[in-house]
Amino acid sequence: MTTKIAVFASGSGSNFQAIQEAILNGKLNAVIELVVTDKPNAFVIKRAENFNIPVFTFTPKSYESKAAYEQEIVNVLLEKEVEWIVLAGYMRLIGGTLLSAFANRIVNIHPSLLPSFPGKDAIGQAMDHGVKITGVTVHFVDEGMDTGTILAQAAVEVVDGNRAATEERIHMIEHELYTKTLSRLFEK
Repeated sequence: MTTKIAVFASGSGSNFQAIQEAILNGKLNAVIELVVTDKPNAFVIKRAENFNIPVFTFTPKSYESKAAYEQEIVNVLLEKEVEWIVLAGYMRLIGGTLLSAFANRIVNIHPSLLPSFPGKDAIGQAMDHGVKITGVTVHFVDEGMDTGTILAQAAVEVVDGNRAATEERIHMIEHELYTKTLSRLFEK
């Protein structure tokens, strides 16, 4: 059976693009029912439009609470019969409303070897600490910041003093590792 997913993103959407291409190439048995973004100008919107995938955009400040906007998202996801949430550069902590509605069915990708360098700018954190090896982690989402159960990891060598080259290496690994990990999860 094909797994129905929603991809949450706040930025350019390169991981969304990689997931959609894996679906189209038969490497991932899923369909992206919806892209959810908290940034009305995020480039992921354009990427989703290119594939005719619907987008739900919201502005958190226009809601009375996190629970209020998350409940609206849950309603839209249930309407579309979404089974899994895939975070792909979504820069918000997931709250209790989404966590309870999709318990053990929210996955994230993070550009470090967790538990090292959680949170924002993990690549910058790694470079500031002078590490020679960083990496990519795919994990379940819980109420903490990048603290959920780790599903897969891959090491990436840091290009000394070259953030752009390091980011490029990380993105290449992210795109491959995320697809493989999602495929394993969806086959269960």
